[in-house]
Amino acid sequence: MSKDILNFINGEYVKNASGKTYEKRNPVDDSLVGMVYEAGKPEVDAAVAAARAALHGPWGKLSVVDRCNMLDGLVDEINRRFDDFLQAEIADTGKPAHLASHVDIPRGAANFKIFTDTIKNASTESFEMTTPDGKTARSYGVRVPRGVIAIICPWNLPLLLMTWKAGPALACGNTVVVKPSEATPSTATLLGEVMNKVGIPKGVYNVVNGFGVDSAGSFLTAHPDVNGITFTGETKTGTAIMKAGADGIRPVSLELGGKNAAIVFADCDFDNAVATVTRSCFENAGQVCLGTERVYVERPIFDKFVAALKEKAEGMKPGRPFDADTKIGPLVSKIHQKKVLSYYQKAKDEGATIVTGGGVPDMPDDLKGGCWVQPTIWTGLPETASVVTEEVFGPCCHIRPFDSEEEVVNMANKNRYGLATSIHTQDIGRAMRLASAIEVGLCWINSWFLRDLRTPFGGSKQSGIGREGGLHSLEFYTELRNVMIKY
Repeated sequence: MSKDILNFINGEYVKNASGKTYEKRNPVDDSLVGMVYEAGKPEVDAAVAAARAALHGPWGKLSVVDRCNMLDGLVDEINRRFDDFLQAEIADTGKPAHLASHVDIPRGAANFKIFTDTIKNASTESFEMTTPDGKTARSYGVRVPRGVIAIICPWNLPLLLMTWKAGPALACGNTVVVKPSEATPSTATLLGEVMNKVGIPKGVYNVVNGFGVDSAGSFLTAHPDVNGITFTGETKTGTAIMKAGADGIRPVSLELGGKNAAIVFADCDFDNAVATVTRSCFENAGQVCLGTERVYVERPIFDKFVAALKEKAEGMKPGRPFDADTKIGPLVSKIHQKKVLSYYQKAKDEGATIVTGGGVPDMPDDLKGGCWVQPTIWTGLPETASVVTEEVFGPCCHIRPFDSEEEVVNMANKNRYGLATSIHTQDIGRAMRLASAIEVGLCWINSWFLRDLRTPFGGSKQSGIGREGGLHSLEFYTELRNVMIKY
């Protein structure tokens, strides 16, 4: 049964003044999930006004401990309604239930807990000095909320990546206006119910649905009463958001596109390397910002590795999210399916050897309307090919042999993106050399997607600006003031 998906403003679910809606369809079978009410400028203005008022209301008067205790209650309520969030996330994304239940929903809740623990234990500096007249002065730092934070979210990990920003923003005492992806509005909207249930004051958390240009996204990022903008998504959109932030000199935190490399040396733990690269290329149908699309394998094991990865890819059975044997879900939308398939065609046109995949799998009749693509592996392309230089964001990779450390570092770095990489070798010295030499924000050794939430997260080059995670999040979500006392 389809449902209406409303905006959440000042603690209430609201439609819009225009009556404008759009369809949200399930990517598994193209069935209608619901009608989404698109926020216009009046709704965005109302959401920002509610967030600004809440800064000076009960929320702004809470102590750090009381505020964090309230957010810890939010974690408990998300976990109590785990199945509701799971159903909403799967309806929007189509991803396998085992993936959403082990990653998306638990991490979505944990993102609040990690930051309440962080802010309660965050310290600031203090210095004592002698003044020119021989007296004493003490200088110390005070952290205050930045204000109203605009959170622009992607569609690949909707709840996880939204709370990765809302968690520290709220723990630091800010208020937020969330603009989820138009493709995945459900869990951000559902979280409003949880906010009300645990007593988060009205206006602290707001959600406006819609698109980017001439819609909720552009109205929100251009709003003069927004004090900071944080965004995860493609680099082109990030560029537009950074320009919007320049009006009013408002800070931005951007985690953008990637064209991440995996580097596999001949001395690796072969089975672990194959299993890890399989995950990094194909998990969540390749729709992971940290995923791998370029694989470089040392020549002595190149053919063996290609054959092993091919076997893994061909064993990934597509199917319904709750089927026990489903290994891969659909892409998030017809629009994205069309984009990924266009890159599959480009690879073919540019002369790729298609090791496996390259098209749409043969699905049962009731699933043929879904947004399916095959896990795909290419070889034989130059480093200038489209699928080697441009982010596809699908379940695919190009594999190329290399002969030396210097050669593979140069290939890994010869890209405008710099988000993440993984290195597979038993030589710890080599691993440390490459980890320092490769121009990325995150580097894994013999692993992938392993995260300690206290550590810095973000990209280099055109993969973003700023760092979030642990204390590093406080640099964006708070203002640090200096107080000087002479006595």
